[in-house]
Amino acid sequence: MERVSGLLSWTLSRVLWLSGLFERGAARQPRIMEEKALEVYDLIRTIRDPEKPNTLEELEVVTESSVEVQEINEDYLVIIRFTPTVPHCSLATLIGLCLRVKLQRCLPFKHKLEIYISEGTHSTEEDINKQINDKERVAAAMENPNLREIVEQCVLEPD
Repeated sequence: MERVSGLLSWTLSRVLWLSGLFERGAARQPRIMEEKALEVYDLIRTIRDPEKPNTLEELEVVTESSVEVQEINEDYLVIIRFTPTVPHCSLATLIGLCLRVKLQRCLPFKHKLEIYISEGTHSTEEDINKQINDKERVAAAMENPNLREIVEQCVLEPD
């Protein structure tokens, strides 16, 4: 009888664990971060490339694996690493700006945002990383009506 009870208990805990109803705190945390990362990816994958008629997802500028979410206190740190199509891409800063604008507008949770060019994929990645993570430069860029119009076209949701 004890053996049947133990087997039943193990089976029930396994079914609950597999269904996601019973998880230990530490085991649940990575899954929540993965869900948040997918939520972020779903927002940015439809951003249009400034030059081409494709999305950043279609051009593999962003991928699911290029989005990371970490919990910091009661907020989240969202880290995006994007890969320009060519190492001398003149629009890499604009792509970073589009990513930032879209997420600032659309993310439904409190967050800090860091956007980087994937290491070794652009000839001026350090300079661009500084620009797209500097709030004052981003604000100044968005004051330019021509630049703002391009960003708006890129982040516009497809029908």
